[in-house]
Amino acid sequence: MTSEFIAAINQISAERGIDKEEIFQALEEAILVAYKKEKFGLEMPEEDKQPNWSAELSRETGEFKLIATKEVVKKVKDLEKEISLSEAEMISPSVEVGDSIQIEMPSEDFGRIAAQTAKQVILQKIRESEKQVVISEYSDKIGEIFTALMQRMQRGEVIFEIGKATAVMPQEEQISNEFYRLGDRYKVLLKDIVDSQMVVSRSDPNFLLGLFKLEVPEIESGVLEVKGIAREAGSRSKMAVTSHQEGVDPIGSCVGQRGVRIANVMNELGEEKIDIIEWDEDPEKYIANSLSPAKIDEVRIEDDTATVTVPNDQLSLAIGREGQNVRLAWKLTGYKIDIVPADPDAIEEENIEEKSEETVEVSKEEKAGDEQPQEVVEEKKEEVKEEKVEETKQEDENSKEE
Repeated sequence: MTSEFIAAINQISAERGIDKEEIFQALEEAILVAYKKEKFGLEMPEEDKQPNWSAELSRETGEFKLIATKEVVKKVKDLEKEISLSEAEMISPSVEVGDSIQIEMPSEDFGRIAAQTAKQVILQKIRESEKQVVISEYSDKIGEIFTALMQRMQRGEVIFEIGKATAVMPQEEQISNEFYRLGDRYKVLLKDIVDSQMVVSRSDPNFLLGLFKLEVPEIESGVLEVKGIAREAGSRSKMAVTSHQEGVDPIGSCVGQRGVRIANVMNELGEEKIDIIEWDEDPEKYIANSLSPAKIDEVRIEDDTATVTVPNDQLSLAIGREGQNVRLAWKLTGYKIDIVPADPDAIEEENIEEKSEETVEVSKEEKAGDEQPQEVVEEKKEEVKEEKVEETKQEDENSKEE
């Protein structure tokens, strides 16, 4: 039995990565708490619990002892904390009044409550030790990409398993149009460790950066540098890159041969579109590039506002659906961007023509409504005549009654 007990401790230590000494200390605490519960019950006030008790667990045999430290007095008032001089001399002949002496107490069989208490204390200690292991193992890996196994959903949060550790992905860190399936594996970004809990993300811009680092070795080596990322997770992203080595095309390197590199990144993100643009030291050129794929005529910067002139046929493309393209460009460059057409008069003429066409269409519809078939007109005339005849009859009858 003893060898099995020690073997179980060794197994827990190996599987959980916990120091065996921590497990022994947890067991000693559990034994002590369980004994107090069994002896004094659940309603015992905290201040009355005996601080002079301790438990010792043998690391070789697995046997435990309950030790009570008592003060030697002439007259005993508290049996739990004091011992008479005559009794103490039987244990240690040289003891004197005022000394402390340790007495081994008889171990008692623990009841159901005591056993449950010991179990909870051990589990709590194991959880605390596991948290410390997580902190020590992953604290220097924040910002890295991991492949995680989806375990379950919990109150809108996704629980993942990364190695032996558990990570949580809150709702705000999820991609809104993604559905996470039990047992599937996903790449996630280790964003932070909060209260020993690993927090991962798939919506953070750094997640996109991490995916490109996996696919584009030039970024990891420093040949290419990512200058900025603007992202609306699940919909569209813009990433600005530049090259520090002559002859290396930053956009082509990120796209890859036949688009294989960017395709691998997009496969991980689902329906999200990615625009790779070239960063430029000149803010005007950088802003023009950021509005890709629209073609830009001119960029004028005043303070933190950039006025961008675009051809009339590129206006909707520069603004994007619901303003998404210009919004991402603003996030990427840091400049407030105003889009203006190259020929405003032409747009006004187009609007006038459109309104005229709409007016003509409405007029045609009204005219078509007025042009009713002759049969319908004749029927309406007959109905009017019948109504007049009925009114005349009613008037005659009223006059006769008078």
